[in-house]
Amino acid sequence: MKKTRSVELLDQQQTYVRKIIATTTLVRLEDPALLLRQPAPGKWSVIQTLEHLNIYGRYYLPAIENAMKESKGSQEWFFPGWLGNYFTNMMLPKNGVVTNKMQAPKDHRPPPDLDIKPVMDEFLKQQNHVLDLLEAAKKKNIGAIRVPISISKIVNLKLGDTFRFLIAHEQRHLVQVHLALQACKSQFAKV
Repeated sequence: MKKTRSVELLDQQQTYVRKIIATTTLVRLEDPALLLRQPAPGKWSVIQTLEHLNIYGRYYLPAIENAMKESKGSQEWFFPGWLGNYFTNMMLPKNGVVTNKMQAPKDHRPPPDLDIKPVMDEFLKQQNHVLDLLEAAKKKNIGAIRVPISISKIVNLKLGDTFRFLIAHEQRHLVQVHLALQACKSQFAKV
């Protein structure tokens, strides 16, 4: 990604989050058995996938909030960092397909026995919080504020890159949610 207007970047990220909320709201209407079922041995269920995102949200949302307490005025242009571009591009699905498989760190893996309602509620609450943070970030210098990444507190990303990475990670896993639902529906149809 090349330089972009800060507000345009944040508006774009808000659009992505609204799509994530809309998709999750539709997923919530699916048969609970489909949401809890693992599509294959060793693969995450829909609810496990959303809980994985909740785990990341529990780290990143407070980290972003804390970083945004720095009182730096807004900057018209955002110049993404090379590391932010790398992490974002690594996560971002290409044409609706996840091209590079990754193993989640152990402390970011969800347990198999989860309750649908609290996981869904937390995920949607987090997404609305992300929307609020994106709006508040329009008054901040998203290139100067730094946020430590979850796997190493000594590595920091620009706030704008942190939003891009976090939301690309969610988009990646929503592809996984879609595929898990398709696989489970196909399995139920065969029964």
